[in-house]
Amino acid sequence: MPQINPSILSADFARLAEEAKAVEGADWLHVDVMDNHFVPNLTLGVPVVEALGRATDTPLDCHLMIEDPDRWAPAYVEAGAGSVTFHVEAAAAPVRLAREIRAKGARASMALRPATPIEPYEDLLPELDMLLVMTVEPGFGGQAFLDVMLPKIRRTRELIDKHGLELWLQVDGGVSDATIERCAEAGADVFVAGSAVYGAADPAAAVRGLREKAAAATRSAAGSLTCHGH
Repeated sequence: MPQINPSILSADFARLAEEAKAVEGADWLHVDVMDNHFVPNLTLGVPVVEALGRATDTPLDCHLMIEDPDRWAPAYVEAGAGSVTFHVEAAAAPVRLAREIRAKGARASMALRPATPIEPYEDLLPELDMLLVMTVEPGFGGQAFLDVMLPKIRRTRELIDKHGLELWLQVDGGVSDATIERCAEAGADVFVAGSAVYGAADPAAAVRGLREKAAAATRSAAGSLTCHGH
């Protein structure tokens, strides 16, 4: 079943506890951590993640858009994140870092910026629980979805299937009613949605609607593969 992870980057930061409750029923709550170095924006850090963890039963999916994640990522597991994503462009030792995140009890995830290809990292995939293909340049919410990322999502899904991995494939950036079906057809199964959820009159209903759209697109993609005898 596709998973929907509302991004609190699009929520009201002054009311995070209520905003987390507004999307109960979501699979994960996506928390963007930015350091104003790796990306040109500054958001929240470990204390807010700890507070959010106390305020919601929805597990936290922390996306670290920061320099030196090798040093900082373990603290987010300790703060209560159930999944921690580091950027491969920023990590000095991605395999060691993924193993450390897993050893501390969280899911290890690796993110790729739009210009970063997946192919050089094929051998790392078994070390991961999730791979994030950014569908916008990281740093700001509310950006338009980059269609040119769809072939990369497809190629990533093919590599995951080739190795028979139980690896989630997440997309983040511009995911909405208008784009989620294309992402699901390309092989993504975890969807970060910001303004599409928090900009809706009923965020919980928006989560359900997005999940249904993704599920239908995944089924139709699987059906078309069967028809073509693949």
